[in-house]
Amino acid sequence: YPAVETVQVDGQCHEVFAPATVTPALDRSARQLAVRVAGAIDLHGLLAVELFVVDGELVLNELAARPHNSGHLTIEACATSQFENHLRAVAGLPLGATDLIVPAAAMANVLGAADGSDPLAAIAAGLAVPGVAIHRYGKTARPHRKIGHLTATGADLDAARATAARARHALTAGRAA
Repeated sequence: YPAVETVQVDGQCHEVFAPATVTPALDRSARQLAVRVAGAIDLHGLLAVELFVVDGELVLNELAARPHNSGHLTIEACATSQFENHLRAVAGLPLGATDLIVPAAAMANVLGAADGSDPLAAIAAGLAVPGVAIHRYGKTARPHRKIGHLTATGADLDAARATAARARHALTAGRAA
């Protein structure tokens, strides 16, 4: 999959966007590192490889041998989602294409509000923002618990991120965030 970039707030993933704003050389190095790691562990399935860029160098932070929150935007943004490809891989089926099918995408996690209320109670307001898809996880809202995510696509990264921010605001307007 293409490299994505995450924004962390208070140690929790707040936003993910693609394409990542890294140099082509750094993107290529990240992909090569991910492929080497997957080969070294004889991977069957999906592997999320979380890297930090520190002083222009890649630093490995986390490996997750499963669909990962940082790849949820693949549902709307890529030819084949991480979920479908994971199932294909473990079933021994050919993998689907992982290319972006949109110029840009932004995913924002939906968290339970600080007061414990459920922002997804306002799902209609979030879905009223054109270009947004919202996914519920079926979890009870608790303060700061991931209960879903929204994805916006756009003509460029600024547009996708702005659309995602409008949808997130629509979900949380009038509530404690």
